[in-house]
Amino acid sequence: MRAVCIGTTLGIFAAGGTFAQPAANPLTFEVASVRPSAPDARGFINFLPGGGLRALGIPLKTLITLAYEVRDFQVSGGPGWIDSERFDINARREASETTESTRYDLTKTIDERRKTVERLRNLLEERFQLALHRETKEQQVYALVVGKNGPKVKETKDGNSLIRMGRGMLHGEGVQLDFLATTISSQLGRTVIDKTGLTGKYDFELKWTPDPGQPAAAPFGPPPPGVELPPPPDPNGPSIFTAVQEQLGLRLESQKGPVETLVIDRVEKPSEN
Repeated sequence: MRAVCIGTTLGIFAAGGTFAQPAANPLTFEVASVRPSAPDARGFINFLPGGGLRALGIPLKTLITLAYEVRDFQVSGGPGWIDSERFDINARREASETTESTRYDLTKTIDERRKTVERLRNLLEERFQLALHRETKEQQVYALVVGKNGPKVKETKDGNSLIRMGRGMLHGEGVQLDFLATTISSQLGRTVIDKTGLTGKYDFELKWTPDPGQPAAAPFGPPPPGVELPPPPDPNGPSIFTAVQEQLGLRLESQKGPVETLVIDRVEKPSEN
């Protein structure tokens, strides 16, 4: 299976490893197509203006992680094709919306993104006949705590938020630390719980050398014109554990804790439409 990662998109919604609750009046796309991907499709996901979404070359399991605001290791069960087969989705909130895709845009509100994710969740349940349930088990987790010399993150002076992500790097301005915990969790394949007690919004810069098996922490899609991708990480740089401690004044402690998971009960391949 081609490795894919939601990165920024997932991190904003999945704070603290909790699941979104179903709405009383679920939101849906008015127009949506779901088709198998071409063999050479390059995987990416773009949010569209007005609440739509376009995905190309994405496995169903990855779509589930986005729709239910979880990480890959929190999804279990289901047939092998949810990892191996890839799908294209072109969905719009209204029939009159444009289908032109735009790269992830942090100027859009979190509320708009949440609504789009809810529409995707309902689309998967309808087109893939997806049914699942939640389980909570005691597992090994990491606790993100303040180091003995105190935090090095700086509290934000203004209300603006900015996130830049790449392989082995995370730059945040005006970001809550539960987002940092979620991002680290995606890198380590284990739930990370924010236990710093720091409740504000902070500026920080984190750079580390990923292990070969760690995913890239970058959004789908090509960069917009004039924007360069960040350079690759230093192969001789620190591990993410050392970087968190030295650069942020925080630590990752291994503990036992509750981990919520999604267990797939039923899923079917959609008819092409």
